[in-house]
Amino acid sequence: MRPNGANRAGGKRYFCHHFRQICRFPSQPATEPSADTPVTNAVDMPPVATGSKPGQTFGTAGIKPMVRPRLATRILMAIVAQVEKLNLRCSKVGNPAFYDKAVFPWAREIEKEWPLIRAELDKVLTRKDDLPGFHEISSDVSTISTDAGWKTFLLAGYGFKSDNNIRQCPQTWRICQKIPGLITAMFSILEPGKHLPPHRGPYNGVLRLHLGLIVPEPREQLGIRVSDTEYRWKEGEAVIFDDAYEHEAWNRTPHTRVVLFVDFVKPLRFPGRFLNWLLLHVAVFTPFIREGVDNQKAWEKRFYAEAEALRNG
Repeated sequence: MRPNGANRAGGKRYFCHHFRQICRFPSQPATEPSADTPVTNAVDMPPVATGSKPGQTFGTAGIKPMVRPRLATRILMAIVAQVEKLNLRCSKVGNPAFYDKAVFPWAREIEKEWPLIRAELDKVLTRKDDLPGFHEISSDVSTISTDAGWKTFLLAGYGFKSDNNIRQCPQTWRICQKIPGLITAMFSILEPGKHLPPHRGPYNGVLRLHLGLIVPEPREQLGIRVSDTEYRWKEGEAVIFDDAYEHEAWNRTPHTRVVLFVDFVKPLRFPGRFLNWLLLHVAVFTPFIREGVDNQKAWEKRFYAEAEALRNG
């Protein structure tokens, strides 16, 4: 996720706090959007205006940092802040909160094969109680979730590939290869009653896709808000948005919601494309990413050892 704010600044996800250690979130618990809150339906978004003036901001009033970062971190953050501004100017696809899927033709190909992904998900969910809370893998997520209400099943993230998990979901992994610039791929599981408060991703050089896999009824009781627009997931439907904007998600239904959660490189012109490539590759070596990889490996060791014991027992 990313530093919190009213408009936006930054944009990427799974071990997502690698660029900004001082992710910021509201000091008071966020309230869920009410039925009276004026919002725009994502399907009514106007066509992307690639020449439009960027509308992001890079600060959040009234939100203080969790900790004071080290000098090296402050230097990196200063560099990232400048690159983020460049990314806005160099975007090939504009900078809206939600994107028209026509901008990314491969999204339709992903949707066509969603039943294969759902079939593999169903097998994974036979051990849903054993899946990790998101915060157990990426500790920075504890700023918005500290319980088992938000779970994950990771296939890949920031240079790390889970061979064990990919073996469980070979079709899902094959389908994800259709996404140019794939960075992160996983199942995101939101349990009944779970609310992820307003937050923002750390860096705007990536975009996010959600593919609805299990979307319980009533759909009016669950959704995601990005900036001032709400979207309600639909099974087999993909939505692409920029998590650099403030966003929140909720599931008020009595059933589990699951989406395929993907981050991919934002299409940029030079020199933004080169600097974005450089920062994303540097991120792989940061302590934040390494910690997430170590946590994931430790969880997999336990998870698959238990599976082996059940088979042999």
